[in-house]
Amino acid sequence: MSSMDDDTRGGSPNTKRRRTDSDDGSRTRRDSDGGEGRRADVDDTRDASPAARRSPSDRKSRYRSRSGGSSRSSSRRRPRSYSDSRSQSQSSDRTRTDVSPSPVPHTQRQATPPKPSLKPDYRPRLALHGHTKPVSQVRISPDGRFIASSSADATIKIWDAATGQHMDTLVGHMAGVSCVAWGPDSNTLASGSDDKAIRLWDRVTGRPKTTARRTVHGQEMAPLRGHHNYIHCLAFSPKGNILASGSYDEAVFLWDVRAGRLMRSLPAHSDPVSGIDFCRDGTLVASCSTDGLIRIWDTSTGQCLRTLVHEDNPAVANVCFSPNGRYVLAFNLDNCIRLWDYVSGSVKKTYQGHRNEKFAVGGCFATIDGQPFIAAASEDGGVVLWDVVSKDVLQRVEGHKEGVCFWVDVHGDTMVTAGQDCTIRVYRHWRGDANKEARNGVMNGDGKQLELPIRQEDVKMEEA
Repeated sequence: MSSMDDDTRGGSPNTKRRRTDSDDGSRTRRDSDGGEGRRADVDDTRDASPAARRSPSDRKSRYRSRSGGSSRSSSRRRPRSYSDSRSQSQSSDRTRTDVSPSPVPHTQRQATPPKPSLKPDYRPRLALHGHTKPVSQVRISPDGRFIASSSADATIKIWDAATGQHMDTLVGHMAGVSCVAWGPDSNTLASGSDDKAIRLWDRVTGRPKTTARRTVHGQEMAPLRGHHNYIHCLAFSPKGNILASGSYDEAVFLWDVRAGRLMRSLPAHSDPVSGIDFCRDGTLVASCSTDGLIRIWDTSTGQCLRTLVHEDNPAVANVCFSPNGRYVLAFNLDNCIRLWDYVSGSVKKTYQGHRNEKFAVGGCFATIDGQPFIAAASEDGGVVLWDVVSKDVLQRVEGHKEGVCFWVDVHGDTMVTAGQDCTIRVYRHWRGDANKEARNGVMNGDGKQLELPIRQEDVKMEEA
């Protein structure tokens, strides 16, 4: 891998293709990204076809005529004498209507151009009001049906992802709630607060989860306490049996969710822990901090397997694993997002175009019809989407007009954001199906966008 400066400049798309003039029709690919290195799953290379790897003599023998013994492909390229062409033209005039065109050899057929990738086109659909203070984080449940939001007003609210209907308000924390996380079953919810406590909630009942301990089986679980400062980030393991928490006390805790007790304490950083995430199989935990370090931990042993640090040592506000578990995405407070190969300890991609210098804003990986992209909140109130491979900005979404956009989460065609303006914004990927949106109750008869009229007493209604 070449220097990191080339990687941080954005540049042109990561790969460009061009065909050579050789007869074998092979393709070459060149990396024009300035030295970020090739990756197996981010920028796959294509092998030449078997026909393209054959020697010229093999191809001639393959297409040799049974009667004459000359190659069809070579006869098209070979210059002919005047007498040969005259006699062939006379005979072809007589049988022109009876002779069908000869098939084109496989090696001379042009490859079908690839289908253009579908770019995300998220458009605002709902503005959810109800929190009385800035919304710190917002998350879509794994099944895509619910939205959970945490706020500095010390509450967690649950919304219907399809209609925006307010479903429940979870009350129990004594101070502002900084983070929220869904369990894999979409029924368990964890919240972390400035009151130094973590609470586990049952979405169905709206009450704290019941403990699985034999001595107190069936009782409501007490808050998880152990951190000595504000709780800043939470993440469930893929199986939902472990909850990881990061705090301003610079430690990472691993909790047994069923028993409601502390499993392991990791002295992770020298500054507040700002982000945490599990890999897809739950064997690794990634943590980051404003000390500029990213650490990879073994979940079972608590051992630190790798420490990642950039040469400029910018503070890291958030971190998440890639869907395949081979890379981690770090959100730095220098207006850059970096994709790390944590095995080699090197930066593979750097994404720029958003604003992030002061606040711990968040983002995620997402896909649209199999096409991966990265979404990140911005301090200008909007959201920026990048192509994972080329680093091109695919879309800029205007979000919260007043203040910072703190968080963005994407689940398929739905994208949600949390803002300093105390609102949650819901966006839908536009597919041209206006009737579907109308059935969801977000458009009127004239096709104009409406703010959702929520009628709960604790939720303010915004005029359409």
